[in-house]
Amino acid sequence: MTWTAPAIKPITREGVAPALAKAHRYRLLNDSVAAESICLDVLGVEPENEEALVMHVLAITDQFAAGHAEDRARAGVAVAQLRDAYKNAYYNGVICERWAKAVLQRTVPRGAEIVYDWIDKAMTWYAEAENLRAPGNDEAILRWNTCARILSRHAHLRPREIEAWEPSLE
Repeated sequence: MTWTAPAIKPITREGVAPALAKAHRYRLLNDSVAAESICLDVLGVEPENEEALVMHVLAITDQFAAGHAEDRARAGVAVAQLRDAYKNAYYNGVICERWAKAVLQRTVPRGAEIVYDWIDKAMTWYAEAENLRAPGNDEAILRWNTCARILSRHAHLRPREIEAWEPSLE
């Protein structure tokens, strides 16, 4: 006999706003798995709900400390659903920055170079978001500055050195 997972029960449209409030609370309680699940329930009813999409991305990135590459991939799929170009760029930056911070907390071979690469990607996304921002919206600048300070505080974070290769003439 094979086991199958139970079917997911859909929520009602009237339950969307209270569900999003609950998802926010779960994120505050560091229960990002529950928050992500609620976001998926909301997106099942309202696939283009921007608040649910953003919270979904954030709930996934809250789980980056476990270091699973599939989490990063899921976050990328979620952020791709954001139709607003600014938010897409900004939250792509958030994904890169949070992944870099998660790698920074672990000891991995060539970790300093990996972290630097992800911070660099985050800063590129934040620069793009800065160009797309509404007047008075400095979120992308604040995040870019955070990345710059991470690089300043962690002097061991450096770009990959490109090794020179010379062919043998023998």
